[in-house]
Amino acid sequence: MSGDHVTITGAAGRYASALFELASDAKLADKVEADMAALGELLAGSEELSAALKSPMVDGDAKSGIITAIAEKAGFQDMTRNALKVAAENGRAGEFGLIAAAYAKMAAAARGVVSADVTSAAKLTAKEIDALTASLKRALGREVDVRTHENPDILGGLIVQVGSRMYDSSLRTKLDGLRTAMKEA
Repeated sequence: MSGDHVTITGAAGRYASALFELASDAKLADKVEADMAALGELLAGSEELSAALKSPMVDGDAKSGIITAIAEKAGFQDMTRNALKVAAENGRAGEFGLIAAAYAKMAAAARGVVSADVTSAAKLTAKEIDALTASLKRALGREVDVRTHENPDILGGLIVQVGSRMYDSSLRTKLDGLRTAMKEA
């Protein structure tokens, strides 16, 4: 991996780490990464699927069957299919989203890419994302994978998290700071 040490904890981290090591050894890390990204997008886009995989009312065999059908239809690598099936059989189907996210972090770190989570009040345009990516790349001296999120509660500005560092220039935080200063005066 690169200079940064990626620490992924919990069961999701252990499954992702094992899959990443196996995929790297088999020279399939990029293909498995694409599979896991597709799975993550599918779970994020389907509340019903995500709920079914997390539900204790759906038994393990059914969850294993669901993920096997999805993996086959999507054309996932055999290694990805097998890893997901094992996770489902071990009661970890509800953590597929976390496993996919952990795998993505490991793969990015191995490529020397740092991830940045950016929260804005409204959806950023492609031009704004490109400018932000270029700015972060200059500041960090590394390639940056920017993931955007919307949260209207921040009112304006941005919250950027890179690893354990957070840069908060949101209007909400500035207003809260002003409110605190006024109370102390």
